[in-house]
Parts: sequence; structure tokens; C-alpha cells
Amino acid sequence: MADPATDLGSSDSLEGQIEQWRSYLRRRRAIRAVDVEELEDHLRGEVTALRTAGLSENEALLVAVKRMGALDAISNEFAREHSERLWKQLVIGSTGSDQPVDSARTETIVVFALATVAALAVKVPELFGLKWGTADMPFYLRNFSLFVFPLLTGYFVWKRRLSGRTWAWLALAFAAAVVFANVYPFEPGSDTEMLTALHLPIALWLPVGIAYAGGRWSESTGRMDFVRFSGELFIYYALIALGGGVLVGFTMGMFQAIGINAEPVVRDWLVPCGMLGAVIVASWLVEAKQSVIENMAPVLTRLFTPLFALTLLVFLGTMVWTGRGIDIERNALIAFDLLLVLVLGLLLYSISARDPEAPPAGFDLLLVLLLVSALVADAFALAAIGARISELGFTPNRVAALGENLVLLGNLGWSTVLYVRFLRGHGPFASLERWQTAYLPTYSVWAAIVVVGFPPVFGFG
Repeated sequence: MADPATDLGSSDSLEGQIEQWRSYLRRRRAIRAVDVEELEDHLRGEVTALRTAGLSENEALLVAVKRMGALDAISNEFAREHSERLWKQLVIGSTGSDQPVDSARTETIVVFALATVAALAVKVPELFGLKWGTADMPFYLRNFSLFVFPLLTGYFVWKRRLSGRTWAWLALAFAAAVVFANVYPFEPGSDTEMLTALHLPIALWLPVGIAYAGGRWSESTGRMDFVRFSGELFIYYALIALGGGVLVGFTMGMFQAIGINAEPVVRDWLVPCGMLGAVIVASWLVEAKQSVIENMAPVLTRLFTPLFALTLLVFLGTMVWTGRGIDIERNALIAFDLLLVLVLGLLLYSISARDPEAPPAGFDLLLVLLLVSALVADAFALAAIGARISELGFTPNRVAALGENLVLLGNLGWSTVLYVRFLRGHGPFASLERWQTAYLPTYSVWAAIVVVGFPPVFGFG
């Protein structure tokens, strides 16, 4: 989070500087317009008092803003004092004067309409003879993200009121994805088809992010907000999935008690429709409550970072002790890459929750240890993949794994350098945040290369 007091120094008039400070506050969803006005009155009072004491306008404003405290602290304070708003927003809409009840109700209707469309979209292919849960599943796997991501993007386009030009570019990206997922003549059960199913969601997460950022994608703070959103969405979706699992269990048990087999309905309707509709609902929940619940991911990060660091150290120690190499079969590589992605996720959410102005602490050393461990593990994986390619030649899975590990290696390597510089006092923490947010499109670009280029290069096999 940028420090408004730092940026205010470059503004011209006092009113212009206060407007800039006010715009920072408005980005925090726990703070409503009426709260901003209250804080602004307090700020202006501080400025007047400091001006009376002899400070210039710029000096008085900078000191007053510093005295107000960090935005996260202000946001958290409001969230604690007015937590009932957040629950009301979910069921009856905002009661504040800044967001009319009709507007909140409209958004609720739009969200549930989009969730319904997403849920039913997965049934449309059945009209053309493609049935869920049969030999047609590869089609559903390739297109799974296309059933819901365009609708999620549409929600953010509507909510952020993006321009028609941006909307057109995003629609073009999804149209291209539809073509590449369905036009290629994949061999049944081929590696390139499975790689397309795995990589297309990663590639399409970029247009979702651009829509979410709402015109701030070029800013590091805009991309970092999307990182926070992605983490919270993952947590909400997992919670909804757990609740859905309980619902499925009760549904089947109850109908079984009266001699009716509910499995076909659960398998063909409840599970696929629920999986897609839940993405829209979870996204809306994150949007509605992000100012408070966005702290959930950093808390989990604090909990799991030591555990992942210990796991990687034990893994590396075991490799060295036993002399065993990394198995580069597809499933093993996917699991290993997911582990490295989780490490990056832990790093990202730690960065998003950290005060960039705070001095280095013990947790920073732990993160560097985690980064170095992941870097060494990734180097071992790359060596194993390179050896297997040298011995047996190129395959889609090996080349995809090679590229993904190189992409991860680049991020992990430079992140380690920047973090060590920060610990040694040779660089600001903000440079690490900028590096991470600037690197985000790289994952989607590589995924797009796999989706578009790999099938024809490897003969669709």
C-alpha cells in the first residue's frame, strides 16, 4: 500500500493534496463516504492547528496525514467499529448514504443472475449431444474456465464501468480462447489437450484481472489488489466447496432413506452447476467484505510459511541423503510445480500484508529461507527435466514443465535478490512488491503459449 503522505508532497494546492488523500481513502471499502467526510474534517482541523503553530501548508498537511495513521490501520479500525455493515451488505445491501439501497440490491440481482447463467452454461453443450461425466469430459475440461470467466469478467466490467474499448479487447481475448480450445483436432487423451485444459484458466485469469483492476492494471497497487482478491477468492471458494460437499452428502443420504437414488441429479446438475455458480458468488462475497476478510489470507500465510519452509528443507535434505532424483512424470511435475506456486503465493500474500516502511523482522528471514529452499528445489527439478529431455527427447509435458520451472526460477531468483537487499538495508521493500506485481502477466503469457503453440508444434498428440 502506497503511503499517501509520501505522494502528497508532490501536489500543488492544499485542496488538490486533500483530494488526493481523499481518493486513497475511497479505495478502502470499509470506509464509506460519510466516514471520509468525518476524517476530512479531522484532517482539516489538524492542518489549521499546525498552520497556526507556524508550519507551511505542505508541512502541516504532511504532519496531519501522518498523525491520522496508515490507511490499513484506519480501514481496520472502521471495520472493527462497523462490522455489522459488512454483514448487512450481504443480505439487505448498504445502509449508508453513499451507496443507495437500490444500487446494492441491483448488484445482488446481477450477481445471482450471472451465477445462474454460469451454472446453466455447463448444461448447454448437452443440447448438442455432449454429456457431462462421459467420454465427452475432455471437452468440458478444455472449456471449463470459459463457462464462468467471461461472466466474472462481465461482472467487473459492469461494476467498474469500464470503457467500451476495454470491454471489446477483453471479449476478443475470450473469443480467441474459445477458438483455440475447440478448433484444434486433439487426439483423444492427448498430452496437448490436457495441457490446454490446465493452462487455459491461467491464461484467462489475466483478462479477469484487468477487468477487476478497473483501469488500474498499469499501477502496482491495482495488480496487488487483484492478488489479494485472488487469494481471498481461493479461500472463499474452498469454504463454499466444503459446504457444498456437506450438502451433497445430506442430499444423497436423505433421498436414499426414502428409496430414491439422487446420485444422477447430484452428479449431472448439483456438482457441475454448483462449481461454476460458486465462482461468481465467492467473487461477490470477496468484493462485499474485502476490507475485513482480506486479512484472512495473510493470517493463513503466517501460519503456513514456517510449515512449507520446513517441508522444503526436509525434502531437500532427504534428496541429498538418499540420492534420489525428482520423478518427472506428469502428475509428479504438476504436484511439484503446485508446491512452488504455493510458495510464491505465500510470498505474495506476505508482501501484500506487510507495511513497506517497517524494518526487517524475523518473519522476513523465514521468507528468505523459504525462497532459497524453493529456488534450490526448482534448480533440482530443472536439472532432472533437462537430463530427461537430453536422454529421451522433447515431449509436450517436458517442455511445458521446463518452461514453467524457468518462469518460476526467474521470479524466485530475483525475489531472493531483492529480499536480501532489503534485509541488508540496500534496497526498499517496495521494490520487491513492484517486482512481484510486474511479473504477474508472465504466467498468463506462458500459459497462452502452451495453449496456442503446443498443440500444432507437437502434432496435437
